[in-house]
Formats: sequence, C-alpha cells, structure tokens
Amino acid sequence: MSRRTRAFALAFVAAQLTTQVEGGDWSQWRGSDRSAQVTDFAAPAEWPKELTKKWEVEVGDGVATPALVGDRLYVFSRQDDEEVIRCLNATSGAEIWQAKYSQEGVNGPASGYQGPRASPAVGQGKVVLVSLHGDVSCYDANSGKRLWHNTEYSGQEPRFATSSSPVIYGDTCVAQLGGEDSGAIVAFNLSDGSEKWKWTGDGVAYASAALTKLGETDVIVAPTSHKMVALDANTGDSLLEFDYSQGRYNAATPLVVGDLLVYAGPQRGTSAERLAKAGAKVTTTEVWQNTDNNLQFNSPVVANGAVFGISQLNSLFCINTATGQTAWNAPLGDNNAGDAGGRGRGPGGPGGPPRLDGEQRGGDRPQRPEGGAGDADPGRRRGGGPGFGGPRGGGRRGGGGRGGYGSLVAANDVLLALTPASELIVFAADQVSYRELAKYKVADSPTYAYPIPAGNRIYIKDQNKLTLWTVE
Repeated sequence: MSRRTRAFALAFVAAQLTTQVEGGDWSQWRGSDRSAQVTDFAAPAEWPKELTKKWEVEVGDGVATPALVGDRLYVFSRQDDEEVIRCLNATSGAEIWQAKYSQEGVNGPASGYQGPRASPAVGQGKVVLVSLHGDVSCYDANSGKRLWHNTEYSGQEPRFATSSSPVIYGDTCVAQLGGEDSGAIVAFNLSDGSEKWKWTGDGVAYASAALTKLGETDVIVAPTSHKMVALDANTGDSLLEFDYSQGRYNAATPLVVGDLLVYAGPQRGTSAERLAKAGAKVTTTEVWQNTDNNLQFNSPVVANGAVFGISQLNSLFCINTATGQTAWNAPLGDNNAGDAGGRGRGPGGPGGPPRLDGEQRGGDRPQRPEGGAGDADPGRRRGGGPGFGGPRGGGRRGGGGRGGYGSLVAANDVLLALTPASELIVFAADQVSYRELAKYKVADSPTYAYPIPAGNRIYIKDQNKLTLWTVE
C-alpha cells in the first residue's frame, strides 16, 4: 500500500469513528447521524437458528422507516384515506398516541404502494413528517398534538411521489420539496414552521440529504434531480454544485464520513471525494471512483473502513476505501419481493474499472465522464417507484430498473442486509471475503424500510406491520 493510500485509509477510519452516535436512538432516516451505523447492537458470538418474535402490530401501509428515540417508536403509514403517525412503546408495542389527516393516494406507476415513502424525523421533542404529496407537518413527540402544517409544495411531487426524508438538526428542519423540474430545498423553524431559507437551484429527486460539519460550518449535502449540492445549513447559501444527472433517478442517499463524501448512482458507480471549505465555497478532491458496482435504490454504508452496498445486479459488494478497488461481490439471497407477497424484481447493470486520481475541483463543475457503463441500460423504467418494485418489467439489462433493492445497516463488526423478500442476512464486515453469519425470514410481506437494531432487538417494518424480533 502506498503512503498516500495508507494515509487515506487511516483518515477514513478516524473520520468514521467521529460520525457514530452513542446510544440506541435511530431518530431519522438512516439513523440519528444518517450513516446507517449503530454502535449499541449486541451481536452474539454465535447467531441463533431463529430470532424470537416479541410482538407484531398492524400499523398500515408504507415503506417509511420508523424512528426510535429512547423507548418510543414513531411509525408513519397510511390507513384507508389517511396518513397516520403513531407513537408506540418500543418494549411492548402498545400505542401511546396517534394522529392522522386526510391524504389523497397516488396514481400512475407508483400506485401499487399508497403509503408514505419519507421517514419521520424526531428532534427537540418534535416529530416532522413529509407526506406523499409534499405536505410538511410537525407534531409534539410526547402528546401527538400537531404544531404546524405547511402545504406550499403540496401536489408538486415528482413522478413517483415525494420520497426524500426530512433532516432535523438543532432547531431546524430541512425538507426537499416540489417536482423534478421545479423544486426546492427548504429549511423550517421547528418551533413554528416559518421558513428560514430556501434553495431553488434544481428540482428534487428521490434521495435524501446528508448532514456534516466542515470547519465551523454545518453543511447539507443533497442529490437533486440533476445535481449534487452542498448548502450552508444555516443560510442555504450554495457552497458546491456539480452535475449528477442519472440515466434513471437520483435515489441513493450520499454518505458523509467526516470530510469524505461517498456517493453512488445507476451507471455512475461509487465515488469518494474529500470535501474542504475554501472561503465561501467547498472544494472537492476526488480520491477514487469505482464503476464495478452501480447502485439504484440502495444507499452505501461504511464499516471497518470499507464501503458496502447492494448493486443493481442484486449483489452485495465491498470496496476497499484505500484503493477504490472492489474487494468482493456476493449474491444477495432472494431479492424478489414477489416471494414475500409483493411485486417485481430485476437486476440492473455493472460498470467498469475504478479510477484513482487527485484532481481538484471547486464550485460549479462539468459532468464527469460516464466511464465504463458495462451492461447498464438506461431504458425506460416500468413498474413501481424508487425503493420498491412494480408489478411489471425487469430484464437482464436493467430495463425494468428494479434491481438493487435492500437496506444495509452496519452494527460494529457485522452488517444486516434486509431484502424486499423479507430476508434478514447477517454477514461479517470483512474486506477479505464475504462471510454470511445468519439468515432469517422476518415478515410475510415485502420489506423496503430499514431494519432498526438496538441492544438485542431488531425492529422490522413490512408492508403493513411492525415487528420486534430479539436475538436470544
């Protein structure tokens, strides 16, 4: 290993450690720090043959991941013609409160899934929701009383409905609202819902934003319809914008580990860039680009200094963070949601070799060349929307666009992969080879939300139910 790559690897691991959140909270999309990492999960030395089911609660339709704060779960779903937010006791599953409001369903290619996509965010004693059609609501986390409701962007959602999950930091909530051609990233005061700032440089897509700190500046990093942007989280000022148009859609959430940005997309592979504050802007230095494994609906995660993800070909992969080279690939079990009572399957396409260089860029920049796109085919997508399969389509060349579903959570030295077919696969966070440790069937309907591990518990949201499993 060269001095340069060794230094990068050490910096990557050190940065990774600084982003982890203590305790068992999973307060918003991909966890409290939006990294899909947990630190308090008690992985056993030897995994049992079966998990123990403690309780199962009917909560309604939806693919939004619940939020876990202390001993309370916040579950966002749809029942009949209403969107419902529930607060449950995380130990017993008993309902503490619920609130609901009328909300029209969706039509067109996403109509097979009528429940909300965006996960609730909890902070400062409040719960923020973004509806299918772009309404933003805030509730008191203890009582369920609605505090404010914003409908400015209602009905302007992208083709497959509003899917980006809100971000809470301090006394601010940020949401990506509007449509693919005209949208905004909007910051609201948590206390009263008043607008703090708004960025309107592009429409919205389906990915959610990440949050980091560069120097003394809090920074929002967000994929939009055609760009990757970094905004000052306190003012909304644009710090960095570059073209990131996809053959299909921006649906993968970027990962920020310290000052390192890891992002991925269909036919674009996975890239790692170092962020640096330079006056009123942010610059990026490309560390590597790997086009072996293209992501569509899965977001990458870091564990033990490696990047793990699920490719469009429904394979698990591991990328060495020092070199950008693919360490290994392995099939992801059964990725067909149809086997869990759902819809749709279909792989996407691979890419080409990784690229390693140190070219620096700042401010706006032109689109990076596609690189080797391999068998990837940006053909017209059929079926459901981002994050879940539709009833038709598929194909070996990715024309159906339904490959690469699944959720990954890093829990110390293991990773948990949840497939749409409700298989929970446990494997080692190992850069040398794929080592499966256990596999469990955890639901009878499709699972597109993230699993939430905490202590010896694993919470699973399927199409209509929430279940608590324990490792004993």
